[in-house]
Amino acid sequence: MLNSLQHHLKFPSLCSAESQENGRLVADSVAEKGQKSCSGPGQVSNGYPSTSPQSPREGPGAGMDRGSTPGAFRTLVVQQTSLDPPRETWSKKMDFLLSVIGYAVDLGNVWRFPYICYQNGGGAFLLPYLLMAVFGGVPLFYMELALGQFHRSGCISIWKHICPIFKGIGFAICIIALYIAFYYNTIMAWALYYLLSSFRATLPWTTCNNQWNTPNCTRYLSTDLNVSWTDNSISPAQEFYIRQVLQVHLSPGLHQLGWVSWQLALCLLFIFTVVYFSIWKGVKTSGKVVWVTATFPYLVLLILLIRGATLPGAWRGVVFYLKPDWGKLLTTTVWLDAAAQIFFSLGPGFGVLLAFASYNPFHNNCYKDALITSSVNCLTSFLSGFVIFTVLGYMAEMRQQGVETVAKDAGPSLLFIIYAEAIANMPAATFFAIIFFLMIIMLGLDSTFAGLEGVITAMLDEFPHLLARRREWFVLGLVCVCYLGALSTLTYGGAFVVKLFEEYATGPAVITVVFLEVIAVSWFYGTTRFCNDVQLMLGFAPGVFWRVCWVAICPCFLLFIIGSFLAFPPEVKLFNYLYPFWTTVLGYCIGFSSFICVPSYMVYHLVTTKGTFKQRLLKSITPEASGSSGPQRDTIVITNAV
Repeated sequence: MLNSLQHHLKFPSLCSAESQENGRLVADSVAEKGQKSCSGPGQVSNGYPSTSPQSPREGPGAGMDRGSTPGAFRTLVVQQTSLDPPRETWSKKMDFLLSVIGYAVDLGNVWRFPYICYQNGGGAFLLPYLLMAVFGGVPLFYMELALGQFHRSGCISIWKHICPIFKGIGFAICIIALYIAFYYNTIMAWALYYLLSSFRATLPWTTCNNQWNTPNCTRYLSTDLNVSWTDNSISPAQEFYIRQVLQVHLSPGLHQLGWVSWQLALCLLFIFTVVYFSIWKGVKTSGKVVWVTATFPYLVLLILLIRGATLPGAWRGVVFYLKPDWGKLLTTTVWLDAAAQIFFSLGPGFGVLLAFASYNPFHNNCYKDALITSSVNCLTSFLSGFVIFTVLGYMAEMRQQGVETVAKDAGPSLLFIIYAEAIANMPAATFFAIIFFLMIIMLGLDSTFAGLEGVITAMLDEFPHLLARRREWFVLGLVCVCYLGALSTLTYGGAFVVKLFEEYATGPAVITVVFLEVIAVSWFYGTTRFCNDVQLMLGFAPGVFWRVCWVAICPCFLLFIIGSFLAFPPEVKLFNYLYPFWTTVLGYCIGFSSFICVPSYMVYHLVTTKGTFKQRLLKSITPEASGSSGPQRDTIVITNAV
């Protein structure tokens, strides 16, 4: 089928145009070659027949006006010919922006950033956070959007246009995305369990007379004058989370996970059902769903912020959140946490930004999109801190304790124990519980849509003949694989598995993969070539700041995170369970199982490529030329010259 596309570009001569795929032309000054490089009548320089007959005037010099000199700028009309169906595009620009914002703004913005902020110097932490964002996170974010939009490919097939030997990066990204889907959606299943438990007048995590409670359960607030809090006391919210939702007390550790919780299995099945029917048709459907899932959390955050600001003691939490401790800036941990937080918050390297941008129009301003979405993400993290700490200040006031005592929990426990307990003690507790846990589910769904879409786009672009017409079945199979892989996280010891995946299986691997991605693009593909691609799309080239970031600062930024992780491996502990050494080895093995795709594919590519070793190596780092991938690739045909 034919897709007409017009580009008005300036060329030194008619014969100096070198065709590129996807409607892109790169001028190559070859005027000195003269007619030697020109095609004959009815043909263009790439050897394909013209789709429209030439006029009688058209000859070797027919493209020139009378009196024009060789080398004068010409305007060419270009027609794109492709045997593939046209690539799907977003229905609206806002569909794309909301999808990217929904992907970047996830559960980590709500529970991780506030905890990391107060732990690393409060307001002082904002300085390293912003510096890491400006010099590390945003340049990586911008680079991936530009790559995806220019090459219009997923994270696997895009590498033949950049540096073919690094194609294993795409397969590694897909495996990492699967590992994330194995545990990330389980957190939404916990939130769904809480949501279903909220539809009652008295929330079940507010009382100590339930079948799962122990004698140590203590409901302690300032209004309970006859109750005293001891070292053995446990809040009803903590017992509900540990003993009823997770049932982790029935598992001694990772060596004996126990049975699958059927309640959580049903909750996760519902979550994956929603995910499937949201992404099975592509960005046309998921782009509509995000209008709800990406905007609803902001409405809830605003409601909770207003409610939290009116609670007694809210100011104590805000002061604790923002009070700067400048001395902590001298420690390496603060800068490491800032780098890791901005990296995992913006989410480059997961194949999602490449996939989403590949469905954009070719001349879409992805530079402005990168600045808008990354700014919204950082501001959301900052806003979430106020939402969390106004409520923590209220809890400290009610318990007559310090905020640091109340805010000792991090991660999911901050939401499912501390915040849930605070909501339960507010007026209209049922209403606030329902909208809060609905918000948690919405935040998670956006990220799941994006993560799986990255895998789907990559596989469909890599194997179009096999999967292009079977998208619905492929998505169904992918969702089923993710559900089966998540069963270990639904056991009584499933929370231990979630923590293992989160700490070891995904973090180090994806940082290493992104480091190689930056090296491949900046050093092998070349920053100059990449900037020319961006200029062809946007009409302007990235400035010196972006070039320096891509070539030097971003690799150093990522090496800093990798080196710190290897030098100071985290001591993983969940509740009272300290992870033994063999679990650390297991975690690193899971992470390495994805990264092994990179060196494995390098060896495979060198072995299967023909020629001497030097020729193989040169071919492995050289982007494939236009049309080299067969007739299925887009072909640019010069049909006329004005």
